[in-house]
Amino acid sequence: MGSQTNRQLFRDAQSLIPGGVNSPVRAFQAVGGDPYFVVRGEGAHVYDAEGRKYIDLVQSYGAVIVGHAHPQVTEAIQKAAALGTSFGAPTPGEIFLAEEIVNRVPGIEQLRLVNSGTEATMSAIRLARGHTGRNRVIKFSGCYHGHADTLLAAGGSGVATLGLSGSAGVPPSAVADTIVVPYNAVPEITQDDACVIVEPVAANMGLIAPLEGFLPQLRSACDAAGTLLIFDEVITGFRLARGGASEWFGVTPDIACFGKVIGGGLPIGAFGGSEEIMSTLAPVGPVYQAGTLSGNPLATAAGCAALQLLDSAAYQKLYAMTERLSAGIEKVLNGAGLPAIAPRVGSLLGLFLGDNAPTQYDEARTTDEKAYARFFHEMLDRGVAMAPGAYEALFVGLAHTEDVVDTVIGAAAESAASL
Repeated sequence: MGSQTNRQLFRDAQSLIPGGVNSPVRAFQAVGGDPYFVVRGEGAHVYDAEGRKYIDLVQSYGAVIVGHAHPQVTEAIQKAAALGTSFGAPTPGEIFLAEEIVNRVPGIEQLRLVNSGTEATMSAIRLARGHTGRNRVIKFSGCYHGHADTLLAAGGSGVATLGLSGSAGVPPSAVADTIVVPYNAVPEITQDDACVIVEPVAANMGLIAPLEGFLPQLRSACDAAGTLLIFDEVITGFRLARGGASEWFGVTPDIACFGKVIGGGLPIGAFGGSEEIMSTLAPVGPVYQAGTLSGNPLATAAGCAALQLLDSAAYQKLYAMTERLSAGIEKVLNGAGLPAIAPRVGSLLGLFLGDNAPTQYDEARTTDEKAYARFFHEMLDRGVAMAPGAYEALFVGLAHTEDVVDTVIGAAAESAASL
């Protein structure tokens, strides 16, 4: 190909790939300009095709928590790859990863591995419908659960960035049984509802924490109606705590969905629950779900290696660095006259440019997207890479030391002053 500048690579990609990207937010449409093309990562940093070094707050949208190219993770992948990359047969690694997750997360007795967070939520919905014999699904506006037809209505993340309420190509029949309600308010739940799916911490419309009582009350309302509660922990899983949101909030869902962290940076997803519910899945039960690459040995090896690094000391470091960045970035932005709120839950961090902390989607959409786009480019020019959209979270990992965090805060101060 020969092209080595980011711009040339993007032009080459646009001729071969729709929009030049394989996930829409990467195209920089929300912030303008051309995307940088990453050629390698190390710890808290990534390097683009032109040799520029960035402090990375994207971290593969949370999939990388121990740092890029962590020696323990890369060694696990190399050892697994040397034995073969895919078999279409059970492997011991599937058991090892399932055991790691089951031992950590309250309420998870059995687990099914898949290839992405979208597959996990899609399969969890099918399982809930099959288990209850009901069809209707309740989701919350601004919560993004992947791009399955049933769940794309009023999604956050890239859907919010592009200003879409759903997607062309999704027939009305696909969402006829999907009810969308405001986040942080317990809806009416009836015996017609198969399940309620929720991000326990909304991390795709910026970062919005659940109001006190929201999740426990949601749990109680589901119980009263015999409706299954699904936690989409693709982002929160093993980032909030060792046992994810179930441990953090003390609320146990019927089904939990995972992704990102559990693959150590490789493609993976999972969903799990009680043995009773999970036994509804084929080959034991009548709900069909399958995947040729599910339980991929490279992904399970990487995931086990990453999870083993996440001990109590690791979480304390993650919390401390995230708190340091949250407080620092709020202080310098507001001090420069750029109203900003950087909400934090555990090691999850958001950034809203405005005066008020949102509690649901309509309020989140009042963030100043144009100001975010300018701030994004100022930060990028100073060697700090954030997500190219105002509705994504910022991700701090174990490789983000105090010095790295302070460099980000310094860049934020300069960026805000220049605006």
